Amino acid sequence: MEFGVFLNGYVPGPASRDTNMEHLMFEQELQYAITADRNNWKYAWFGEHHSLTEYSHMSAPEPFMGYVAAKTDQIHIGTGINSLSPRKEHPTRYAERAAMMDHLTNRRFEWGTGRGAGSHEMAQFNILDKDSTKPEWAEVIREIPRMWEQRDYQHHGESFTVPYPHNILPKPYGPGHPPIWVACGNPGTFAQAGEMGIGAIAFNFEPVFALKGRIDSYYEGFENCTDPVGQYKNKNVMMTNAVICMADRDQARAIALRAYRGYLYSLVCLYHDTMPKPEYAPVWPTPPINPEGMDESALDGLIEAGWILCGNPEDVCEQVEKYQTVGCTQLVFGLPSDGVKYDEVLEMLEVFGTKVIPEFDKDPIHSTTRMRAEAKPKYQEFNFPIDANLSVPGLPVNALKPLS
Repeated sequence: MEFGVFLNGYVPGPASRDTNMEHLMFEQELQYAITADRNNWKYAWFGEHHSLTEYSHMSAPEPFMGYVAAKTDQIHIGTGINSLSPRKEHPTRYAERAAMMDHLTNRRFEWGTGRGAGSHEMAQFNILDKDSTKPEWAEVIREIPRMWEQRDYQHHGESFTVPYPHNILPKPYGPGHPPIWVACGNPGTFAQAGEMGIGAIAFNFEPVFALKGRIDSYYEGFENCTDPVGQYKNKNVMMTNAVICMADRDQARAIALRAYRGYLYSLVCLYHDTMPKPEYAPVWPTPPINPEGMDESALDGLIEAGWILCGNPEDVCEQVEKYQTVGCTQLVFGLPSDGVKYDEVLEMLEVFGTKVIPEFDKDPIHSTTRMRAEAKPKYQEFNFPIDANLSVPGLPVNALKPLS
C-alpha cells in the first residue's frame, strides 16, 4: 500500500473573506506537500474547485503544483480532479497542461479526472444540467491520449471538435504518458474505471467495509478491460480519509475530541450533490453531529468503523490494515483535518511517514512508475500522408537536433 496527502485550499470561517488568510493557507498547504516529500509519502493530490467558499479555494492547482515540484524530489503530484466538460474548457487545454506538468515534474505527474462533483461550481461555467457532464467526460477521456500521441490530431465529436489536423504540444515526457485516474462514487463508475484500465479515486463517506462491493466492482471491471484508455493500465484504488497519528496516543485522541470536528464534512455535503451521502449527514450551516466534541466511546466507534484513523503509530498500523483488506492500494489523507493545527499537521506527517509508511510500503518505486514502464504506443503518429516533396534547407545553429 502507498500513501498520499490531499490538499484542497480549505479555509473555514471568516478567514475565507480575508485575502491575507487565504495567502497564509496556501503557504501552509505548500509546506504540507514539501514536508510529506521528505518523510516517505509518495503522492500529493491537489483539488480543483470553483466558487466553493470555505471548502476549497484551490481553483487553479497547476501553478501550485509547479511550485511544489520545484521544492520536492520524489513525491508524485496529481490533480484531484480536472473536470473535463468542454463547456468549461476546450479539451486540448487539458492535454497541453498535463503534458507540461509531466515535463516540469520530471515524470512525477498523475492526471486525475472526473465530471465534476457539484452543480454549484459547474453553474459557474453555465453548465446547468449536472448529468450532461457524464457523456462529455466519456468522450474527452478517450481523446486526450490521442492528442498526446498523434502529430496531426483532429476530432469531430458530440461535445467538441478540432476541425482540421493540429499537433497538440507539448507531448508528455516519454516514454509513456501520465497515469490516468477518475473520481468514483457510485458502483457503476468503479466498474467503468476498471473496464477502462484507469485508476479509481474514491472518497470515504461511510464505514470502510461498506466500500468493499464498489472496490470489487473495480477489480472485476479491470479483469474485463480489453481496450484501455491509455498506453498502459493503471491498476489502483485510491481512498481518502482523515488521520490523526501522533507519537503520543493521548495527544492524538485529544485532538480528535476537539469541538466542531466535522465542519468540513458539512461543506462537502453542501456542495457535492453528485455524490451519495447518508440521510444523517450534516449540510452546512447545520452544525456537525457532535459540535461540542465527541466522547471517548464515540471516537472509538468511528475508529472501529474506519471513518478516521487515530492514535499512535502502532494503533494506526492496525487501522490501515482494514483498507488493505477491502482492496485499496493507496490511502490518502485530507489536510488539514478539522481541529488539527498547522504545527500538529507537520508533526503528524513526520510521525506517520517515518513510523507507519515503512510498515506497508516496502518498494521505493511508485506503482504508477512501474506501470508506466510497460507503456506501448496505442495510435499511429500520423493519420494523414506526409508530402514526400517537403524539404527544409537548414536549421539555425542552436537547434537541439540536426535535420539528419
